[in-house]
Amino acid sequence: MNIIFKGTQVLSYKDAKASNYKFLFLFSIFFSLFSVTSFSQVKDTVPVNRLDEVLVSAIRVTSKTPVTFSNMDKKEIKFRNLGQDIPILMNYLPSVVTTSDAGGGIGYTGIRVRGSDATRVNVTINGIPYNDSESQGTFWVNMPDFASSVESLQLQRGVGTSTNGSGAFGASLNMLTDNYASKPTGEISSSYGSFNSNKNSVKFSTGLLNDHFELAGRLSTIQSDGFVDRASSDLKSYFLQGTYIGKTTLIKALVFGGTQQTYQSWNGIDAQTLAENRTYNSAGEYTDEAGNIRYYDNETDNYNQDHYQLHWNESLSDKWSTNLAFHYTKGKGYFENYKNDEPVEGYGSIQSTKMVENDNGDLVPGTDLIRQKWLDNDFYGTTFSVKYKEEKLDVIVGGGWNKYEGDHFGKVIWARNSGPTELGDHYYDDFSSKTDGNIFAKANYQITQQLSFYGDLQYRNVTYKANGADTGLVDDSFNFFNPKAGLNFEINQKNNLYFSYARANREPNRTDYEGGNVKPEKLNDFELGWRFNSDKFQLNSNFYYMGYRDQLILTGRLDDVGAPIRSNTDKSYRLGFEVDATIAVSEKFILRPNFTLSSNKNVDLAVEGQNYGTTKIAYSPEIIAGNIIVYSPIQNLHISLLQKFVGEQFMNNIELPEAKLADYFVNDLNVSFEIKPKSIFKSIMITGLVNNFLDKKYVSNGYMWDVYPYYYPQAGINFLAGLTLKF
Repeated sequence: MNIIFKGTQVLSYKDAKASNYKFLFLFSIFFSLFSVTSFSQVKDTVPVNRLDEVLVSAIRVTSKTPVTFSNMDKKEIKFRNLGQDIPILMNYLPSVVTTSDAGGGIGYTGIRVRGSDATRVNVTINGIPYNDSESQGTFWVNMPDFASSVESLQLQRGVGTSTNGSGAFGASLNMLTDNYASKPTGEISSSYGSFNSNKNSVKFSTGLLNDHFELAGRLSTIQSDGFVDRASSDLKSYFLQGTYIGKTTLIKALVFGGTQQTYQSWNGIDAQTLAENRTYNSAGEYTDEAGNIRYYDNETDNYNQDHYQLHWNESLSDKWSTNLAFHYTKGKGYFENYKNDEPVEGYGSIQSTKMVENDNGDLVPGTDLIRQKWLDNDFYGTTFSVKYKEEKLDVIVGGGWNKYEGDHFGKVIWARNSGPTELGDHYYDDFSSKTDGNIFAKANYQITQQLSFYGDLQYRNVTYKANGADTGLVDDSFNFFNPKAGLNFEINQKNNLYFSYARANREPNRTDYEGGNVKPEKLNDFELGWRFNSDKFQLNSNFYYMGYRDQLILTGRLDDVGAPIRSNTDKSYRLGFEVDATIAVSEKFILRPNFTLSSNKNVDLAVEGQNYGTTKIAYSPEIIAGNIIVYSPIQNLHISLLQKFVGEQFMNNIELPEAKLADYFVNDLNVSFEIKPKSIFKSIMITGLVNNFLDKKYVSNGYMWDVYPYYYPQAGINFLAGLTLKF
């Protein structure tokens, strides 16, 4: 979602643009006709992967680059792609911890990498920034079923390489959308499971028309009641991609987006309720005039987001290639709340003779009311890269310029005692803008047959302006220089050592300005790794040290609209050891274990004048471990046991005993069987997923309200089953 606080996305289904779908329909007709009649056949085309990878080659890495990373491709994604969000599908990657507000992996989900939350994970789609410009977060609920249109993804841990968008302070995630298909294809997929969760999607591809053009698309719907009471999700999405393949040219035009309506479930529950009623949800609860407890039926978050991308990739020669992209994202929507006995101050001209208590315990005029908080935003810009590659030298020069503009406003749509107000009146209006430009140059140089050097220099300029009552008048500009360098040493064909240093700087987000924290953060990241690769055994291991100055650390508290409150700490660090492996025990058994051991500390932490000494950084477990055991007794049958252990962690930085989250160990079972008939269908895939089959009662996330903990409980045993037909 493109809004500045956790629950602030917004657009009702009534506004879900029918014009988008008309545009998709007309575009598909035009594209098909144009492709059939316009171009002669060209047989001598550049290989598909070479051209398509140009889209992300400026920000992706290989094993020859001294950067710590993990990859996932479409084949791995498809076995568990039954409606859950991308973070949940990434749960078993090294150093990753995921959570779900509704408890079942559908709706609002979150991810942390090495203890760093989603605002510090830089996300790009085909090299285009996806993080919300103001909050810096990523809201996967706005792109339902996007995993069905992802060709591959790469998660770089640490600072990684220079990329477009916000600075990576814990990790960067880049996704490449579907490659083109040479032959026509179709796909129908449906799944159903616990909490009345269901997903239905349709995909198609025309294949290459005249050996040059392909049109592909997808429509999806996802619904779920959620594990938590009333934590329902009603999600719709579309994806349309037109591709032109020439002798040395790849052009992609993409239109994708989604409409979501979710019943709010971000309040969490206190310790007593956790013990007595894990599914309780306080959102929408109010007391009517007769003293009865009721729940408002439209305590919802509503948002619509549409993305437009145009990519032009050109292979100028065997040594030179270029990528130029333009993008535009439109987001609009609101979240709605019933406020019981709400003080009327700050709500415009609303008046009331009823007296209620405010947060200070004073009696002030108040009333029951229903409010909407809106965001109407635009995000647009361009990215580019030029690549030169010869036998010993690989150089990429690139960058981007992006602009965000956001209107924030609030409406009171009903009040028990309204006074002299009009429907549609705004009780606040403010505007914000953010300009983000960067340029980088990076190179890999093969010094000797075994030793290569990697260098990466980035300059980034950020300008942020806001005039909200919560932020005050903001007009800040930041200039960041981010150097990176490393060495890669190939001991032999199987063994590889690397060492790298990376510098990152990062600006505050909107909520930080609300809290008065305006210092940018600085990070020095050191990575030392060893990679081993043989036919039956692959091992990646690395040590990392991430030293921060003025890090904005999560306090565990939330503001009045659910946004995490952060504060600067002078010095802090993350020190860790990561290992992941793939072991082919036999033709039928594959093991894929990983674990992370880390120490994450604030040094001489001072909070409100009190020094707490060296403390653990919030939401940073010292042990994270995962394992996938794959058993294939016969061809096309895969049985996977997926295991995840997350050690204990604190929800604030002063190690308050009440702020501790207990460790948990969760086991999932995934079964898939593919049938390949000789007629009608190319493939029939049956998939089953039993999550948490040992029915572990666990909590993966929470926050502190002063000294009181609040928790987000996750679902016990639950299942999803799906059927995919390809033709």
